[in-house]
Amino acid sequence: MSIIRMTLLCALLGLLPIAANSQPAPSQAEWINDLRLGGYVIVFRHGATSSDQASADPMSRPNVSAQRQLNEQGRAQAKSIGEQMRRLKIPVGLVLTSMTQRAVDTGTLLGFGEVTATPDLTESGPGISPDENNRRAQALRGFVTGGAPADNNLVIVSHKPNIIDAFGKDWLDVREGEASVFAPDGDGGYRLVVRIQPSEWSRLAQASD
Repeated sequence: MSIIRMTLLCALLGLLPIAANSQPAPSQAEWINDLRLGGYVIVFRHGATSSDQASADPMSRPNVSAQRQLNEQGRAQAKSIGEQMRRLKIPVGLVLTSMTQRAVDTGTLLGFGEVTATPDLTESGPGISPDENNRRAQALRGFVTGGAPADNNLVIVSHKPNIIDAFGKDWLDVREGEASVFAPDGDGGYRLVVRIQPSEWSRLAQASD
């Protein structure tokens, strides 16, 4: 079986650990224990939304009614993820989100305290200049490579286009509510530790009890 096919199979199973330097990927117990120590960056795509709801004005927070919003599943999803992360004893010191309401709501419903919204994480796309799209991708990568304090983790909530622009075509399949856990290398780079689907957090918490 080719590496690409194996990667796709892992993605369908819900978890996608990757070792960028071809070293063995850490076990579930290892990376959860590492997250408990802090220093990691967890990048979420916002929670589930209604696909038939248009984003007529995705850049404007005041015009919330024109934005695609979290649906009931997305709101419950965010609450559950936050609960399971606390159950796993994963500390979060800072939550950064896009200015777009569905991202702000996702970050708020995770329940880790105050949320800081920034234009750097707001949705990229064809309606924005290539230079600005590139700037936002660089900003997202910068947050990841900058890391978090050793005793805490940084949570980021952004959008599919930003995640693809920042980290590459492997994220073309990134789902609403999905998390990508990154480990900064301290030298301006990072590695992907694992990708976690929203439904997987409960299983991870049960396995760790």
